[in-house]
Amino acid sequence: MRLIAAAALCVVLVAAVARAGTGTECGAPAAMSDEWPVSPPAQQGLDPELICATGPGLAKRTEAVPHGVVVVRHGALVYERYFEDMYGVPPNANTLHDIASITKGVVALLIGIAFDGGWLSDLDAPVVSFFPEYADLRTPEKDRITLRHLLAMTSGLDWPERAISLDDWTNIVRQGWSAPDPYRFVLARPVEKTPGTAWNYNSGGVWLLGLMLRKVSKQPIEEFAKEALLEPLGIRDEMWGRFPNGDAATSGGLRLRPRDLAKLGQLVLDGGVWHGRQIVSAGWIKQMIAPQSPRGWWFGFARSYGYLWWQGQSLIGDRDIEWPDPGCTGNYLPGLRQGQRRPCYRGHISLAARFERVPRHRGASMGSLSYRSPGRGM
Repeated sequence: MRLIAAAALCVVLVAAVARAGTGTECGAPAAMSDEWPVSPPAQQGLDPELICATGPGLAKRTEAVPHGVVVVRHGALVYERYFEDMYGVPPNANTLHDIASITKGVVALLIGIAFDGGWLSDLDAPVVSFFPEYADLRTPEKDRITLRHLLAMTSGLDWPERAISLDDWTNIVRQGWSAPDPYRFVLARPVEKTPGTAWNYNSGGVWLLGLMLRKVSKQPIEEFAKEALLEPLGIRDEMWGRFPNGDAATSGGLRLRPRDLAKLGQLVLDGGVWHGRQIVSAGWIKQMIAPQSPRGWWFGFARSYGYLWWQGQSLIGDRDIEWPDPGCTGNYLPGLRQGQRRPCYRGHISLAARFERVPRHRGASMGSLSYRSPGRGM
C-alpha cells in the first residue's frame, strides 16, 4: 500500500514534529565532501529549538518509520537526522534510499538537458518516430501521441495503473515490469482517449522516455544521468533499479542519499543552477513545473500536473504555498514558492525525508521540501 499524504501535512511537517520533540541545540551538521556547506540553524535565521526537535519528534511517530530528514536553508545544510529503519539498518548519512516515483522527476530533468543540448528539438514529435523497431504496433491513434503527451501523462493509452494496488501481481506496472520487452508492452496497449484530452498516471510512458534518452544520447540512461546531472551536482553514489532485461528503470527505483536528494530540490528552486553552474536551463524548469494537464482536470490532492511534476497549493497559516513535486502518492520533492498575493518572504527551507508506513513498506516517501519563509536575504 502506498502512503498517501496531503501536501499541507508535508509543509508543516517540520513544525509539527518539532513541537512533539525536545528543544535542544544540535549545532551544525557534519561537514562532508559532498558540496553542501553546513551551518548551525541559528546562523541562517532559524529557531534552533524548533529545528533541532524535528528528529526526536519524528522518532515518536508511530504511523511511519522515518529513515532520515535533511533541512537546508539559504543553500546551507542546517540539520540532518537519520534513524534505524524497519529492517534494522543503522543510521547513516551515506545510506542509499529508494526515491520511488521521484525517479520520474529525474527523468524530466534529463529530458530538459537533452533539449538544452540539442539531442531533442520538438516536444510535439510523434513518439513512434523514436521507435522504428516497433512499427508493427503503429495505429493512426498511436501516431498522434507525442513526447509532450508522455511527459504530461496525457497519451490516452489504456493504462489502469491505479485500478488495483501495486502490491497485486496483476497490476499493469508489475505486468509490464516482468515482460520480456517492457517497451513493446507499453506500445502494444490500445488508445482509449484522444491524446492530450485526458490525464492518466502512466509509469509505462516514462519507460518510453527512458528509452528515448538512451537513443538520443547514445548511451545507457544511467551513464547519461551521471554525466549530465548527477556528477555536476556532486552526486557520486547512486543505484538504479533495473528491469529483468537489464535496462535501468525510469519510473521508480533510483536510490540516493537524502543529502543528494535535497540537491534536486535546490536545483529546481534555483532555476536549474547549482553552485553558479547552469545544469538545466531555467526555461525548461519553468515549463516542467507549469500546469500541463488538461483544463478542468481535478486531482484532489494536487492542483495540476506538469512534465512529470505535480503542482499544488496549500494554505499554511496566512500563507499560500505553491509546490511542484515529482513524487506521487507519498513521494515528495517539492520546490515551493511564495504565493503572489502574499508578501514576498526572503529565504527558503529545503527538507529531504524518507518515511515508511508501518507495518508494510511499499511506496516509501522520500523528498525535498522547499518554501519561502521570513528570514534574512538570499
